[in-house]
Amino acid sequence: MAVADDLDRATDSPDPQWGWVAEQTRTYLDSGGTVGHESNGLHTLILATTGRRTGVPRRCCLIYGTSGDDFVVVASKGGADDDPAWFKNLVAEPSVGVQAGTRRFTARARVASPAERETLWPRMAAIFPLYDEYARKTERVIPIVLLTPQD
Repeated sequence: MAVADDLDRATDSPDPQWGWVAEQTRTYLDSGGTVGHESNGLHTLILATTGRRTGVPRRCCLIYGTSGDDFVVVASKGGADDDPAWFKNLVAEPSVGVQAGTRRFTARARVASPAERETLWPRMAAIFPLYDEYARKTERVIPIVLLTPQD
């Protein structure tokens, strides 16, 4: 079960393709959220999940939007045909740690319902237009996840 404190001890992706994300994540956390939260009009958060096979905390940096009190992220994986590992992890264990800017909290993750997705997809694609391109690249329905702060 990931919580806010796991953000500091979580591991980054070992995949060299995503090394730049790991570097951004470390810079973000080292600055207390003052560096890396906003870039070119995009806001990012750090998400810590619990590895579904290992039980080890894992973290990644994701673009986000908001809906009420919830933070909204898209499990796009660049339009790949399979879901990202972080998404598979939070489906298995929905307690996650989040840092958005300087705010750090434990959240409960849930996949948006089809009706919620209809409303949220255009909002997220307006924030990051490549999501529409990613959706065209794959046959899977790209999940949208709502992160509800618990503390």
